[in-house]
Amino acid sequence: MQRISVVGTSGSGKSTLSRRLADALGMPHVELDALHWGPDWAAATAGDLQQLVAEATRGDAWVVDGNYESKLGRLVWDRADTVVWVDPPRWLVMWRSLTRVLGRILTREELWGSNRESWRALMFWRGEESILWWAWTTYPQNRRRNLAAMDDPANAHLTFHRLRTTAEVERFLAGVDRDTTGRRSER
Repeated sequence: MQRISVVGTSGSGKSTLSRRLADALGMPHVELDALHWGPDWAAATAGDLQQLVAEATRGDAWVVDGNYESKLGRLVWDRADTVVWVDPPRWLVMWRSLTRVLGRILTREELWGSNRESWRALMFWRGEESILWWAWTTYPQNRRRNLAAMDDPANAHLTFHRLRTTAEVERFLAGVDRDTTGRRSER
């Protein structure tokens, strides 16, 4: 477990898990949202994002957080040895998305590219501008895609971990510990 891709729907908890996992393993954390979003929510082109991700995953050990399959294709998974799929129930994804956006709006938290969440993120009827709409509509798509990926022969080199509950996430993290070489490994 040296090159790890953490995936899941927006609001699933993948960024939190990724940061904790990277810290526990002493590995760089690569947040795809930070590479994708520029000032004024300008999205990176597929080519630019691929170049940034290729550079960020050149090393022997990393934790990548995010999906972006439509722009990255198999770039991350072809380099990875492990996929951690954070797959909580849909109601929990929606609750986390709502509370996260509200918190960011109220605190004016600065995000990637100096962006900030706006009240539009809560307006379901605004389609892709709404994180609530995005989380709701991509949840079943992500689930179908990740279930199929687990059985895809192209992913035979990957070890999959599907974490559905907070307890499963905590057990997974508890299984990560230092081995005798000073590197950390899964128990």
